[in-house]
Amino acid sequence: MEMDFLNMIFQATLVAKLVLALLLVLSVSSWTLILYKYFSLSAARRKALAGLERFTRARDLREAVQTLGGDVHSPVYHVAQQGVEEFNRLKESGNSEQVVADNVRRSLRQGVSESLTRLSSSLSFLATTANTAPFIGLFGTVWGIMYSFHQIGQQKTASLATVAPGISEALIATAVGLFVAIPATVGYNLFLGMLGNIETELVNFAGVFLNRVQREITGQPARRHEA
Repeated sequence: MEMDFLNMIFQATLVAKLVLALLLVLSVSSWTLILYKYFSLSAARRKALAGLERFTRARDLREAVQTLGGDVHSPVYHVAQQGVEEFNRLKESGNSEQVVADNVRRSLRQGVSESLTRLSSSLSFLATTANTAPFIGLFGTVWGIMYSFHQIGQQKTASLATVAPGISEALIATAVGLFVAIPATVGYNLFLGMLGNIETELVNFAGVFLNRVQREITGQPARRHEA
């Protein structure tokens, strides 16, 4: 059976072989990306959960930020950096509490958006593969069937023994196209769900961060009055 399958590929037309080669490249690239994204998104969520837990348990904002360490690969690290930079800049400028809180909130939202954009990079390739692979395979099939009918016309015979081999070779392209598209579709949908979970953790982290900022700026007037 395997030898028959390989023979059909070797006997296929040049166009069919090019289509199969393209589908093979898409398949290898998709599986590589699927494996990479699965491990990277799983690690990102673990780091987000751990960072949120450490941040929540800290006594104040300074200690909370320090608990995140310098792990630039953690999605909460970038969100925290955005919030800290904006908070320090506005605090030194002497802005009102409402201005500080609103600007920090926007910075945190931007940090969440940038982290999600970074984590979702390359997912468009899976979506493109899932949508185009069946049609690429179908093109190979249509071309193969056209070639088979052309051969039938030249041989002036329409017996099953003459038609079947060419059509079988042509249908391989459709089967391979589906083989490429199905894992890409499953992987894309899986990663969308994982990104949704990470987004929830980042939004929760941004809320905890903003609460700490508001407690910090609420305490500032009292310390100034005592001084």
